[in-house]
Order: sequence, then C-alpha cells, then structure tokens
Amino acid sequence: MTSPALLSESDAAVLEAVATGIPSALSDLGHLVRIPGMAWPAFDQTQLERSADAVATLARGTGVFDDVQVLRADIPGTDEQGQPAVLATRAARNGKPTILLYAHHDVQPPGDDALWETPPFEPTVRDGRLYGRGAADDKAGIMAHIGAVRAVAEVLGDDLDLGIAMFIEGEEEYGSRSFAQFLSDNKDALRADAIVVADSGNWDSVTPGLTVSLRGNARFTMRVRTLDHASHSGMFGGAVPDAMMATVRLLATLWNEDGSVAVDGMTVREAETPVYTEETLRDEAGLLPGTTPIGDGTILSRIWNKPSVTVIGIDATSVAAASNTLLPEVTVVISARVAPGQSGQDAYDALERHLRAHAPFGAELSFSDVDLGNPFLVDTSGWAVELTRDAMRDGYGVAPVDLGVGGSIPFIADLVREFPEAQILVTGVEDPHSRAHSPNESLHLDTFRHAVATEALLLARMNAREI
Repeated sequence: MTSPALLSESDAAVLEAVATGIPSALSDLGHLVRIPGMAWPAFDQTQLERSADAVATLARGTGVFDDVQVLRADIPGTDEQGQPAVLATRAARNGKPTILLYAHHDVQPPGDDALWETPPFEPTVRDGRLYGRGAADDKAGIMAHIGAVRAVAEVLGDDLDLGIAMFIEGEEEYGSRSFAQFLSDNKDALRADAIVVADSGNWDSVTPGLTVSLRGNARFTMRVRTLDHASHSGMFGGAVPDAMMATVRLLATLWNEDGSVAVDGMTVREAETPVYTEETLRDEAGLLPGTTPIGDGTILSRIWNKPSVTVIGIDATSVAAASNTLLPEVTVVISARVAPGQSGQDAYDALERHLRAHAPFGAELSFSDVDLGNPFLVDTSGWAVELTRDAMRDGYGVAPVDLGVGGSIPFIADLVREFPEAQILVTGVEDPHSRAHSPNESLHLDTFRHAVATEALLLARMNAREI
C-alpha cells in the first residue's frame, strides 16, 4: 500500500480500519466457502438458499443498508424462477453519488474430489493462500464488498452519505438466466452512478488490474448424424462414414495448423497488449513441457483480442463400453470466445455457416441450446475510472494495469442496457494462480487485503464527491 505519510488523514484511517477488519472478513469468507451453493438443479438447492441467507446476514450486520432482501426473479420464456439473490440498498444523502456493488454467491461444482489436495468446501490456508471452491470466484468478491463497507462505516459514521446498493447474484455460474429480469424488476433500487463488478482478476498477485475489455461468448450444442442406426464396423467400415469420423473431420476445420481460428466471419480486434512471455504463459496455464502454445500474434492478443473455439463436451460411446460399432450420431458442445467489437450473434452465425459448409460426407447437422453473450469495452474516460485507478494505486502500493480478459461476463450487456449512464468498473480479487473453476481453487490472501483496501478507499473518496 501507499505509505500512510503520503495519504490524507481520512484515507489513512480507512486503511487502518481495513487492516483491523481483515481477520473478521476472512473468517466470514471461510464460513461462506463451507456452504456448497451451486445453482444447477442436480445439486441441493437448500444450500444455495443457505448461502443467500448468509450473505444477507452479513449485509445487515454492516449496519449501513436501509433494506436487505433475498429475492428471486422470473426466468423469461419459462414458468421458472431464478436462484436467490441478495439486494441491499442505502439511499444517497446530501447530493452524493450512488455506487452499485456486484458479486455472486453461487459457485462451480467441485468436480472430482480426488483432484483436490484438501476438501473443496473446507477452507484451508497454506502458503499464503486460502483454498476452497468459491474462495476466489466469487465469495472473495462478496467479502471485499462487505469488508470495504464495514471499514468506511467505521471511519465515516454519520458522515457516510454515499448511496450504496449491493447485488449478490445466485446463478452467475449457471448462466445468469434471470439476471436481466432481476434488473428490470429492481431498476430503481439498483440505479447507480458507478457499478463495481467484482468478478475479474489482476495482472499478478501484487499488481492490480482494471479490466477494460472482455471477450464475448457463443456456446451451442451440435449433433452430427450419418446413419439411422448403428452398424457393425467390420461389415461396413471402409464404405460407410460413421458419425465419429465425420465429427472429427468437421471439428478439425475450425482451426488452422497453428491452432488459430479458421472461421470466416469471426473477427479480430487490433489493439496493443502489454509484454507477456511464453514462460509466464507456461507457468500460469500449466502447459506441459512438450506442449507448444497455439495461435499467432502476441500471446495476450490471442487471449484478449482474438476469437477462440473449444470443444468442451462430447457424447459418444465411453471407452469402457466401446464395441466394434459404427456410431450413427455424435453430439458435441462448442464454446467460442468472441473478440471485442463483434456481437455474440454474429460470431455464432459465422460458426454455424462454417460448420454446415464443411460437413463431410453429407453428414446431417442440427444445432440447439445456443447461449450468446456480447463482448465489452470500458469507456475509460470517466471520473469513476480515474478514481478507481487511484484507489488501486494506494490500496496495492503498485500502479494498476489496464487488462483485457479472455473470458466473458455476458450480463454486463444487461447492465449497459438498463443503466446506460453508469460507469462500469470491472475489478476482482483473483490472480493468475487462483484456478477459478478448477480443482484447488484458491485466493491469494495479500491480494484480498489489497482489494478490500482499494474498494474502501474508492467508497470513501466517492463519499467526498458531489454530483
């Protein structure tokens, strides 16, 4: 952090309050990590309700919010409701701005427990990191908000006039299916001058990052059929194209020899990127020694500014059940990341055209379960962006880096639509070794401390600003 001697008396008091409150914040984070709240219907939904109630209790405990509720919204086009979200609100006073703080309390499934060094829902500290599912993504985001609010409330007391809304979603990992409806239902309560989306990452464990670009996404299921029934591979193999052969041939057309995307109509954004070496990529991604990176151009341009296509699921005969049979059909799930500047719909249309045009042997293709999200580019000219950069510099003691992110946060498009005048600030508590969504997910504890300090400074400085 910046030396207290270089800070105002108020800022120094805020940082002292943050430091005092970190043990309590980490204890509360551990409690949240112990709750296995997953939004998929296959999991115990009472745990997600427990998680929402726990967050609501934390929000009420700050003593800051005028109203705290656990709410659900309808999922458009269905007769279902979304998962429980927490909405906490405090009205602005004396002409001060309002800030909306977003995070999510649902988590990814843990996957194979055998791949975890310690149980996924038992928070464990080792080597300066807190391990557990959701420890980084995104229960640490929740506690960064709570910790920051506690600190500014302690320091400012009755002088806290800033309007604060906190929206903790319960289904981000499950597609945010009711997000847009939730915004519409609660538009007045959520309206803000600036929105902090605490669901991204940092340059490294010591250098903060402000995310200024995100790729979009286009995910869909494709079924490939070549036969109306299975046949003996000995009797007909060599004359009859089975669905697996057609699928393998078809999927291979999606990439050039160097692994870059070979789909006409998927665009690239031209933008400068910071220096990032292959050695760093190998370390952070876990590339095996004999495996080479893919794509062309600078490494970060491949991740931030170019499309990617990944096959993330396949339904076919398992190895254990394999027999000498020509498969009649194969189903795959394809996940594409879309470069900033292109809509998710345009990218999907280009992918579908490509796949239909390259289907080998007249294979029949059908497409379903299309899920699209648009990329996002931050307008970095606003006052809130500059205020955030300054808070990061003083909270971390290191100048922040403007980041692109290869992942997607599709619901940001909903925020932009509902609140076009709000400045959106994408921040986070993750570092490149957090392994979000993977076994042994973890939170770097010093990064968490600095993230809380940053947000507390941001809130205090916004409190001093007139609108």
